[in-house]
Amino acid sequence: MRTFELTTTDFSQSVDEMRVGDRVYLTGVIYTARDAAHRCLHSDLDRGIEPFPLRGSIIYYTGPCPGIVGKPITSAGPTTSGRMDVYAPRLLALGVWATIGKGPRSNHVREAALEHRAVYLVATGGAGALLAQSIKDYEVICYPELGPEAVLALKVERMPLIVADDIHGNTIYN
Repeated sequence: MRTFELTTTDFSQSVDEMRVGDRVYLTGVIYTARDAAHRCLHSDLDRGIEPFPLRGSIIYYTGPCPGIVGKPITSAGPTTSGRMDVYAPRLLALGVWATIGKGPRSNHVREAALEHRAVYLVATGGAGALLAQSIKDYEVICYPELGPEAVLALKVERMPLIVADDIHGNTIYN
């Protein structure tokens, strides 16, 4: 297993080297989206609206808890990725570089990820408070009416992740 220190802007340059089980410490801007946000996003895409730049983005399946004094977010644990599988292939086709969540992906998502050279990263379930320490700031991007399920841009620093599905067809879940 290797360790990668990556920024969101140079992420795609390393996907060929990444293998299942590798550690990734991610720094930069990632976007949050869960079930409700995905439904809104797909509705907007159907109308020709792209509410945030998808090409080159990384989407984290989480609904963060609001912060307290000195902390922008108090907890940001991963959501079960399978709940977003119905939406993922379209977003991968639009250029999303990676998704972050927990649990295995369906075969049709893994096939779409292979086709579009996207990786699936996992964050440790149950470690939301620890993961929140990586979040330095955030901004609501769209769908504020969804509350914690609104799409946020999270500014992360050395967020600890593991490669679960690589672009070579391997999965950690075999």
